[in-house]
Amino acid sequence: MATAVQTRPVGVRWLVRGLSILACIAVWQVASVTHANLGIITFRNVPPPSEVVQSAIALLRSPKLAAHITSSLWRVFAGYGAAAVIGVILGFAIGRSRAASDFLLPPLELLRPIPAVAWIPLSILMFPSSELSMIYITFIGALFPIVLNTVHGVANVDRRLVASARSLGAGELAILAEVVLPDAAPSIVTGLAIGMGTSWFCLVTAEMISGQFGIGYYTWEAYTLQNYADIIVGMLIIGLLGMGSSWLLTTAGRLLMPWRSPKVAR
Repeated sequence: MATAVQTRPVGVRWLVRGLSILACIAVWQVASVTHANLGIITFRNVPPPSEVVQSAIALLRSPKLAAHITSSLWRVFAGYGAAAVIGVILGFAIGRSRAASDFLLPPLELLRPIPAVAWIPLSILMFPSSELSMIYITFIGALFPIVLNTVHGVANVDRRLVASARSLGAGELAILAEVVLPDAAPSIVTGLAIGMGTSWFCLVTAEMISGQFGIGYYTWEAYTLQNYADIIVGMLIIGLLGMGSSWLLTTAGRLLMPWRSPKVAR
């Protein structure tokens, strides 16, 4: 069966994927139009896809769309960029040094389970503007997955490779750049991709509370105004932006790691 899946033509695979999305949309349309009530979940107030498309067209024609998207992108990439740099540095330090691990890992593990929404009041007190507060929330969301995946990749580097490089006269910097980094790169890229998704999730939470522009603010405003179709439009935009950001990261990771043999997608 595995061979049949791997040899399936690319066009057929994309056709199946497209049909699966269309099937979900069709079920959604029928459930919304008929106001389906499944007991635990009801579609009485859920707008059908036809109304969502109309709201999406109206938003595309609105000048506010660019302001919402640029505000969200700036907050995400500012916080995420800082988290990527600091997270990788901390991950290397913890993964390579027992002393750094004993000193840095306990407070990170203490702070990691705290949800993003719990940071919002403190971030408002810490920073002079709501903009910096929202950037900080995206930073916190992305930091921990990047740190932990970097630690995992660095700590699991084959010690025989490090010993071989050291026996050939390589210094610590050369070992980090030519042995540790290439071996840990897949885990680091995974952490960067997870951190990007978490950063978008945290941004939406922050914008719902203290934003004036942004996709999260747009979605929450639509709920307060009972524009239910706009809620789904905002959700879809967030999903597309998050998916596109993660795709860019994983694609860049594959280009930067040509030594990894590509796996056949199933």
